[in-house]
Amino acid sequence: MFFSFMLMSISLMMIFLNHPLSMGLLILFQTILTCILSGMLIKTYWFSYILFLTFLGGLLVLFIYISSIASNELFVLSLKMIYLFIFLMFFSLTFSIFSFNLKWFNLNSNSDMSNFNDLFLFFNNENKFNLSKLYDNQTFLMMMMLIIYLFITLVAVVKITNISFGPLRTSI
Repeated sequence: MFFSFMLMSISLMMIFLNHPLSMGLLILFQTILTCILSGMLIKTYWFSYILFLTFLGGLLVLFIYISSIASNELFVLSLKMIYLFIFLMFFSLTFSIFSFNLKWFNLNSNSDMSNFNDLFLFFNNENKFNLSKLYDNQTFLMMMMLIIYLFITLVAVVKITNISFGPLRTSI
C-alpha cells in the first residue's frame, strides 16, 4: 500500500519538475519502487531484478543523452519541491499505516505473537515453486513480450553501433 501511494506521489511530482536530471532521478526512484512492488506481488525477485536492470540501462542512455544536451544548466532543488516531497512521503506513510491491519503492532497477546512469527516465516520461506511463476500460464504473455522486446532492442543496438560505420558521434 505504501509503495502504491509513493508511486502515485512521484508521478504527481513529475508535473512540477522542469530540469531533466531531476526528472531522471524521480524515474529512478519510481523504477526502484516498481521493482520492489512487483517483487512483493510475484514473491520472487528475479523478475524485479531483470526489470530493474532493463530500466537502469535505459536510464543510463537517457542520462548520457540529457547531460550532453543540458550540460550548462545548473541543477538546483527548490525549497518548494523539497517540502512537497516530504509532505507526499509523510502523507503516503500515514495513510498506509492507517490502512494497514493494526494487529501486527499489538504484540502483547500470544495469538498476535504467533501471527507475527508467521509473518517472519512467510518472508523467510524458501518456496521452490516461486521461480516457476515466471513461466506460468498467467505470466506467459508478459514473459514472451519481455523476451521479444529485449531481442528487438539487442538487434537495434547491434545495427546502430556497427563498427564499419565508425563512431556514433563525429569529432569536430
